[in-house]
Amino acid sequence: MTVRLDQATIDLLGVLAYGELTAFERLAGDARLAPSISDKHALAAMAAAEFEHYRRLNDHLITEGIDPETAMAPFVAPLNEFHDLTPPNDWLEGLIKAYVGDGLATDFYREVAAFVQDAATRGLILEVLADTGQASFAVAKVRAAITADPAVAGRLALWGRRLVGEALIQAQRVAVEHDALTEMLVGGSGDLAGIGRLLTRLTDNHTARMQALGLQS
Repeated sequence: MTVRLDQATIDLLGVLAYGELTAFERLAGDARLAPSISDKHALAAMAAAEFEHYRRLNDHLITEGIDPETAMAPFVAPLNEFHDLTPPNDWLEGLIKAYVGDGLATDFYREVAAFVQDAATRGLILEVLADTGQASFAVAKVRAAITADPAVAGRLALWGRRLVGEALIQAQRVAVEHDALTEMLVGGSGDLAGIGRLLTRLTDNHTARMQALGLQS
């Protein structure tokens, strides 16, 4: 089968597929920390949605004549390292990681997806990047926890800043090691000023998420 997709798009599909697979694993694991059965149910449902996203990306790669494991392999180390460096200590930290950490990555990949030439692939990527319920769930639970115990806000704000710092380090590593993705982003943005505007949007989105949680960014 002839491969129609360029290397940058293959790389994007690969990093997204592995990201969705690890999101499934993480959410399923975090469900063990849930304080109630309804909370456990909610996280399990989110984990199932992430696995469905992974399955769709995996199947799309196969349809395009690309071995999914080969496409994902270059991103295993950086994504695993990020998760190894940022294990949540409790239920609330797990929620913030799913909302803030994954949210930053989602924003970045959505920006890159805008430059994917193949319409079907671009549409699939945007679909799997859609929120599966983490946002409203995390905001409600974290805000309730802060209301019950305002002292936790400082610790959780520090955790959110740490997550973003580690995520940016890993994103830079991926960009340096995968020229095709970088070239797609720079080419699509037009120039360095375009990249600057992209970074501003990412920063603004992160600040908005932290504020929604009731935390200082």
